[in-house]
Amino acid sequence: MRRARGHRRPGRRARLGAVLLAASLAGGLGGCASAPPAPGAPPVGSNPADPWEAFNRRVYAFNDALDEAILKPVAIAYRDNVPELVRRGVGNVLGNIGDAWSAVNHLLQGKVEASLNMGTRFFVNTFMGLGGLLDPATEMNLVRRSEDFGQTLGVWGVGPGPYVVWPLLGPRTVRDSFGTLVDRPFEPSRVPPTEAGRYATAALAVLNTRTNLLSASDLLNQVALDRYVFLRDAYLQRRLDAVYDGAPPMETFDDEAEEAQGQSGKAKK
Repeated sequence: MRRARGHRRPGRRARLGAVLLAASLAGGLGGCASAPPAPGAPPVGSNPADPWEAFNRRVYAFNDALDEAILKPVAIAYRDNVPELVRRGVGNVLGNIGDAWSAVNHLLQGKVEASLNMGTRFFVNTFMGLGGLLDPATEMNLVRRSEDFGQTLGVWGVGPGPYVVWPLLGPRTVRDSFGTLVDRPFEPSRVPPTEAGRYATAALAVLNTRTNLLSASDLLNQVALDRYVFLRDAYLQRRLDAVYDGAPPMETFDDEAEEAQGQSGKAKK
């Protein structure tokens, strides 16, 4: 049966609005000022991990302006007006949903014991913690060890690729960008049966994350000369640690490599 004209489904209209918003934001980036490098900093684009630095700085400046104008004030209001117990419950529920996908990623990485622990944590909090509102699993020493598909790709040997900053989404590597596409169907925002509920859950997840980072962002403003470089290096180091479970391989410098090569040559003689 054909639908009567003028009675489009709300979901279709919402999706079209989201696409238009993304397009307008992407087009507006051309007019945004770049985040300037700090005095004495290396030339833009000189870091091999960040060949798109000029573009990334412009997107970072846009995201930062959006955060200062909208997201940060809302997060402050949320922190100051919503009781901590409620905020903790929201964070628990969102984290519990993510635990199930973390268990899958642990298994995909071959970490069977960690997968069983995360799976047990999910079931304990779901059935004994009122759907994840409470966190009895932590009291049972079932510690949260979050994993995503970007980490799984790294364990499988996929290199990180260049660093990139996406509008609204923030910092990623190319590997993590593809990982995010796989993670998306398993995010908490996919749980509600209605499209309005999914948008509300996604907004709540962003708000919860930003609220938890308020103190960290204030500290960053005090200690970082070049916030872009500080955040980039911190992100890349954190993701490297995540792939290797906190024990990344030691970095080999050129002179050490040459010395090792020379010793190898002597041994062959």
